Amino acid sequence: MAKNSEKPGTSKGASGIWGGRFAAGPADIMLKINASIDFDRRLYAQDIAASKAHAAMLAKTGIISDDDGNAIAKGLDDIAKEIESGDFDFKQELEDIHMNVESRLGEMIGAAAGRLHTARSRNDQVATDFRLWVRDALNDLDAGVKGLQAALIDRADEHAATAMPGFTHLQSAQPVTLGHHLLAYVEMLGRDRGRAADCAKRLNESPLGAAALAGTSFPIDREMTAKALGFAAPMANSLDAVSDRDFALEFLSLAAILGVHLSRLAEEIVLWCSSQFAYAQMPDAFSTGSSIMPQKRNPDAAELVRAKAGGLIGALNTLMIVMKGLPLAYGKDMQEDKVPVFNAADTLALCVAAMTGMVAEASFNKDKMRVDAGKGYATATDLADWLVREKNMPFRDAHHVTGALVKLAEEKNVGLEQLSLSEMQSVSPDITESVFGVLSVEDSLKSRDSFGGTAPGRVQDAVNEARKRFLD
Repeated sequence: MAKNSEKPGTSKGASGIWGGRFAAGPADIMLKINASIDFDRRLYAQDIAASKAHAAMLAKTGIISDDDGNAIAKGLDDIAKEIESGDFDFKQELEDIHMNVESRLGEMIGAAAGRLHTARSRNDQVATDFRLWVRDALNDLDAGVKGLQAALIDRADEHAATAMPGFTHLQSAQPVTLGHHLLAYVEMLGRDRGRAADCAKRLNESPLGAAALAGTSFPIDREMTAKALGFAAPMANSLDAVSDRDFALEFLSLAAILGVHLSRLAEEIVLWCSSQFAYAQMPDAFSTGSSIMPQKRNPDAAELVRAKAGGLIGALNTLMIVMKGLPLAYGKDMQEDKVPVFNAADTLALCVAAMTGMVAEASFNKDKMRVDAGKGYATATDLADWLVREKNMPFRDAHHVTGALVKLAEEKNVGLEQLSLSEMQSVSPDITESVFGVLSVEDSLKSRDSFGGTAPGRVQDAVNEARKRFLD
C-alpha cells in the first residue's frame, strides 16, 4: 500500500479549516457527526453581524488595514444577500456557518478574507452568535406572549361578570367569573415575560474577543465590538465567555415554564369543549373531525399545545445533561446546545400563536356555566362566612354547622338555598331569613370583593390594570 493512500471510508485531503496538523482527511462518518451546518445556518445573520463588528474593530485598532476592513464588510453584506435570496451553497465539509461564510468570503475578496479571523476563535465567535440569536428569540417571544395576553384580557373584559364554577381538585368549589379565570393566565404569562426579560438582561454581555479561551495578544477593543452589537459590556472572563451556556439553559427553563402554563390552559380548553362540560366551543379553524365518527369535533390544537410542553421540558433536560460534566473551557459537546434551543423557540412560537387564536375565537356557553356555578353546594363557604359575620360564630364552628347543612341538603337532594328556614334552624337556631341573601351565585360573586377577588367589579378593575401593566 502506498504511504499516502487513503483508508476506505475516509474523505480526500485534510480539512482546509484545521488541516495543517493532519496528514489525512476525516472519515465520512466523522464529517457527518462533526458538521453542524444543517442547523447552525440559522445563525447566519448574527454571524455576519458579529464578523462585521470584529472587522471594523480590527481596522480601527490598526490590526488590519482599512482597505481590508472595507472589503470584508462589503463581502459579508453580499453573502447575507446570497443567503437571503437562497443562492448560497452551504457545504457540509466546511462544518459550520462560520467557516461556510469565511470560505465564501475568500472566494469573493481573496486573501483579505483570511485576516477576518485574527484575534478570535470559533469558540468566542459561536458564543457571540448564539447569544445574539437567543436575544432576538426572546424579543420575538415577548411580542407573541404579549399578544396572547391581549387576547385573554379582551375576553376577560367581555366576561367580567360571566359566572362559572371555580374548581379545586377538579371538584366544584366556589363560583368565580370567566373573566377572573382568564386573568389568572394573564398573570402567569406576565411572569413568563418577566423571566424572558431577566434572561435577556443577563445574557447581554459580549464573548467576542475571548478567543479560544485565554484572550488574545492583539490590542483589540472589546468595548467597541460589544457596543456595536448592542451588548451592555464585554464578558469579564475569557474562560467563562466561551464555556458557559447558562443563558441558553435559562431560555430553555423559561420556555419549559411557559410551556407548562400553555399546557394547563390547553387542558382546560379540552375539558370545556367536551360534551360533559359544554362550556366552550372552538371555531372550525382550530378544530378537526374524525375519520370514522361524523359527529366528532375535536379541539386538536389545544391537545397538541398540551403535548408539546413535554418537548420543551425535554429540551431543558437535554442541554442540562450536555453541560453538567464539562470542564472548562470549550468542548465539542457544546455544539449540541443549539438544536434544543432552536426547537424550543419554534415550538413556543407555534403554541403561542395557536393559543392566541383559540382564546380570541372561542365561544362560551354562559347559561351552562351559570347553572354549573351553583352546583356542588358552591356557596357553602358563603353560608359559613355569614354565620361568622352576622352571628359572631367562630369560623370552625361555622364550618361544622355548614357541613351539617350540606349533609342535610344532600339527603333531601336539594341545593342549600332550597332548604327551608325551619330546616336550617334545626341545625342552628341562630340562622335567620337574611341568610338567603348570600346563597345565590350572584350574591356569592358580588361578595368576593377583596383585592384580587372574583367580584365582577374587581374583575373589571383588574382588566383595566392588566392593560396598563402588560400592554401599554
